[in-house]
Amino acid sequence: MYTGLLHSHSVLRYFILILLVVVIIQSLLGLVNKKPYTRMDNRVGLFLFICTHTQLLLGLVLYFVSPFVQFSGAAMKEPSTRYWLVEHNTAMLIAIVLITLARTTSKKMAVDQAKHKRMFIFNTIALAIILVTIWLSGRGIV
Repeated sequence: MYTGLLHSHSVLRYFILILLVVVIIQSLLGLVNKKPYTRMDNRVGLFLFICTHTQLLLGLVLYFVSPFVQFSGAAMKEPSTRYWLVEHNTAMLIAIVLITLARTTSKKMAVDQAKHKRMFIFNTIALAIILVTIWLSGRGIV
Protein backbone atom coordinates (compact mmCIF):
# COMPACT_ATOMS: atom_id res chain seq x y z
CA MET A 1 0.00 0.00 0.00
CA TYR A 2 2.73 2.45 0.99
CA THR A 3 4.72 1.88 -2.21
CA GLY A 4 1.67 2.40 -4.42
CA LEU A 5 0.76 5.62 -2.63
CA LEU A 6 4.33 6.87 -2.88
CA HIS A 7 4.51 6.16 -6.62
CA SER A 8 1.12 7.82 -7.21
CA HIS A 9 2.25 10.86 -5.23
CA SER A 10 5.49 11.02 -7.22
CA VAL A 11 3.86 10.65 -10.64
CA LEU A 12 1.12 13.19 -9.90
CA ARG A 13 3.70 15.89 -9.22
CA TYR A 14 4.70 15.87 -12.90
CA PHE A 15 1.09 16.46 -13.96
CA ILE A 16 0.89 19.33 -11.49
CA LEU A 17 4.13 20.90 -12.70
CA ILE A 18 3.02 20.63 -16.34
CA LEU A 19 -0.44 22.03 -15.58
CA LEU A 20 1.08 24.88 -13.56
CA VAL A 21 3.31 25.85 -16.48
CA VAL A 22 0.36 25.67 -18.90
CA VAL A 23 -1.86 27.79 -16.62
CA ILE A 24 0.91 30.36 -16.15
CA ILE A 25 1.59 30.61 -19.89
CA GLN A 26 -2.12 30.81 -20.74
CA SER A 27 -2.75 33.50 -18.16
CA LEU A 28 0.31 35.49 -19.21
CA LEU A 29 -0.71 35.36 -22.86
CA GLY A 30 -4.27 36.28 -21.95
CA LEU A 31 -3.04 39.18 -19.85
CA VAL A 32 -0.55 40.53 -22.39
CA ASN A 33 -2.79 40.06 -25.44
CA LYS A 34 -5.93 41.20 -23.57
CA LYS A 35 -7.76 37.99 -24.48
CA PRO A 36 -11.02 36.92 -22.86
CA TYR A 37 -10.96 34.32 -20.10
CA THR A 38 -12.13 31.31 -22.09
CA ARG A 39 -13.67 27.99 -21.19
CA MET A 40 -10.28 26.36 -21.87
CA ASP A 41 -8.59 28.67 -19.34
CA ASN A 42 -11.22 27.67 -16.81
CA ARG A 43 -10.85 23.94 -17.53
CA VAL A 44 -7.06 23.88 -17.26
CA GLY A 45 -7.35 25.76 -13.97
CA LEU A 46 -9.92 23.23 -12.79
CA PHE A 47 -7.69 20.27 -13.70
CA LEU A 48 -4.82 21.90 -11.82
CA PHE A 49 -7.12 22.42 -8.83
CA ILE A 50 -8.25 18.77 -8.90
CA CYS A 51 -4.71 17.42 -9.26
CA THR A 52 -3.33 19.52 -6.42
CA HIS A 53 -6.11 18.50 -4.05
CA THR A 54 -5.65 14.84 -4.99
CA GLN A 55 -1.95 15.29 -4.32
CA LEU A 56 -2.78 16.82 -0.94
CA LEU A 57 -4.93 13.82 0.01
CA LEU A 58 -2.23 11.36 -1.09
CA GLY A 59 0.36 13.35 0.83
CA LEU A 60 -1.72 13.36 4.00
CA VAL A 61 -2.18 9.60 3.84
CA LEU A 62 1.54 9.13 3.19
CA TYR A 63 2.39 11.39 6.11
CA PHE A 64 0.66 9.08 8.54
CA VAL A 65 1.53 5.67 7.03
CA SER A 66 5.14 6.35 6.12
CA PRO A 67 7.71 4.34 8.06
CA PHE A 68 10.12 7.27 7.73
CA VAL A 69 8.00 9.88 9.52
CA GLN A 70 8.96 9.89 13.18
CA PHE A 71 7.20 12.07 15.70
CA SER A 72 9.99 12.73 18.20
CA GLY A 73 12.28 15.50 19.37
CA ALA A 74 15.25 13.78 17.76
CA ALA A 75 13.55 14.01 14.36
CA MET A 76 13.88 17.79 14.39
CA LYS A 77 17.66 17.55 14.81
CA GLU A 78 18.07 15.40 11.70
CA PRO A 79 17.82 17.67 8.59
CA SER A 80 16.44 14.99 6.26
CA THR A 81 13.75 13.88 8.70
CA ARG A 82 12.86 17.49 9.55
CA TYR A 83 12.48 18.27 5.85
CA TRP A 84 9.90 15.49 5.30
CA LEU A 85 8.22 16.01 8.67
CA VAL A 86 7.78 19.79 8.55
CA GLU A 87 9.34 21.78 5.71
CA HIS A 88 7.99 19.84 2.72
CA ASN A 89 4.48 19.72 4.13
CA THR A 90 4.35 23.38 5.08
CA ALA A 91 5.67 24.67 1.76
CA MET A 92 3.43 22.41 -0.31
CA LEU A 93 0.40 23.36 1.75
CA ILE A 94 1.15 27.04 1.09
CA ALA A 95 1.45 26.30 -2.65
CA ILE A 96 -1.87 24.43 -2.65
CA VAL A 97 -3.55 27.30 -0.82
CA LEU A 98 -2.23 29.74 -3.46
CA ILE A 99 -3.47 27.53 -6.31
CA THR A 100 -6.86 27.21 -4.61
CA LEU A 101 -7.11 30.96 -4.01
CA ALA A 102 -6.19 31.65 -7.62
CA ARG A 103 -9.01 29.47 -8.88
CA THR A 104 -11.72 30.38 -6.39
CA THR A 105 -11.15 34.13 -6.40
CA SER A 106 -10.71 34.41 -10.17
CA LYS A 107 -14.04 32.64 -10.72
CA LYS A 108 -15.79 35.45 -8.87
CA MET A 109 -14.15 38.25 -10.86
CA ALA A 110 -16.05 39.92 -13.67
CA VAL A 111 -13.13 41.39 -15.64
CA ASP A 112 -11.19 38.90 -17.78
CA GLN A 113 -7.88 40.74 -17.39
CA ALA A 114 -8.20 40.56 -13.61
CA LYS A 115 -8.82 36.81 -13.86
CA HIS A 116 -5.72 36.30 -15.98
CA LYS A 117 -3.66 38.47 -13.66
CA ARG A 118 -4.82 36.63 -10.52
CA MET A 119 -4.15 33.22 -12.09
CA PHE A 120 -0.73 34.34 -13.29
CA ILE A 121 0.50 35.86 -10.02
CA PHE A 122 -0.77 33.22 -7.59
CA ASN A 123 0.21 30.23 -9.73
CA THR A 124 3.66 31.64 -10.47
CA ILE A 125 4.33 32.06 -6.75
CA ALA A 126 3.02 28.53 -6.14
CA LEU A 127 5.30 27.13 -8.84
CA ALA A 128 8.30 28.93 -7.37
CA ILE A 129 7.53 27.53 -3.91
CA ILE A 130 7.13 24.01 -5.28
CA LEU A 131 10.38 24.13 -7.28
CA VAL A 132 12.39 25.54 -4.36
CA THR A 133 10.94 22.94 -2.01
CA ILE A 134 11.73 20.08 -4.37
CA TRP A 135 15.24 21.46 -4.79
CA LEU A 136 15.69 21.68 -1.00
CA SER A 137 14.92 17.97 -0.71
CA GLY A 138 18.35 17.30 -2.15
CA ARG A 139 16.91 14.96 -4.77
CA GLY A 140 16.81 17.49 -7.59
CA ILE A 141 13.88 18.55 -9.73
CA VAL A 142 13.44 15.29 -11.63
